[in-house]
Amino acid sequence: MLYDMLNRVVLLSIPMCEPVEFGVCEDGVYILQSWINGEDAEKSIPLLPNSEQYLYGVEAGKILKIIHTISAPLTQEDWETRFNRKIDRKITGYMDCPIKIDGGETLIEYINANRCLLKGRPQCFQHGDYHIGNMMIERGRLVIIDFDRFDFGDPWEEFNRIVWCAQKSPWFASGMIDGYFDGIPPAVFWKLLALYISSNTLSSIFWAIPFGKSEINTMVNQAKNILEWYDYMRSYIPEWYVKP
Repeated sequence: MLYDMLNRVVLLSIPMCEPVEFGVCEDGVYILQSWINGEDAEKSIPLLPNSEQYLYGVEAGKILKIIHTISAPLTQEDWETRFNRKIDRKITGYMDCPIKIDGGETLIEYINANRCLLKGRPQCFQHGDYHIGNMMIERGRLVIIDFDRFDFGDPWEEFNRIVWCAQKSPWFASGMIDGYFDGIPPAVFWKLLALYISSNTLSSIFWAIPFGKSEINTMVNQAKNILEWYDYMRSYIPEWYVKP
């Protein structure tokens, strides 16, 4: 199915790793994709002037908007039901987890107070892991890679990985939002984004446990950053958001 979806995405004429061949071998199935002869965006973009970081972010946002023109299947379960079930699972996982974060209860309170925003949300094709770590710079252009976590869901949920972008470059992260909306996003976007990020933050704590202390520390520190960005959920616009 990944190969089929890549072939649909490539028709959008966005800069990406393109599917070349799909087949079966002794070890299983394989997909060959075009080679990107470039540099990792997460390493090269933060070294650029702020204005250039922002412009690359704008480009990333515009590309994402194009990706989201692919519709979700008509048989897709409604988003409110599906994501509320996911929220319940994440809250339970966090509550049962031996590791807690300062402010975790604040995240849960925000989530429960804003579940109503999930009602009636549209769904589309999602890259599934859209952030600066899955992008490259090839001869000055931004190229998107790693579609293997693709899914279908609320297009705005796709921004839940923007925390990785903001940690590397607030200018890039800000540009990505502005590029997607071709200007200032609506207030409801910020409120939903805070919900999606809060939900991910809770689950990242118990997700990290099997990977050891280093990964746990990474996620706990990220949770601390997120709570500070949102002033412990007293604000729904993160402090890293900047305008050029």
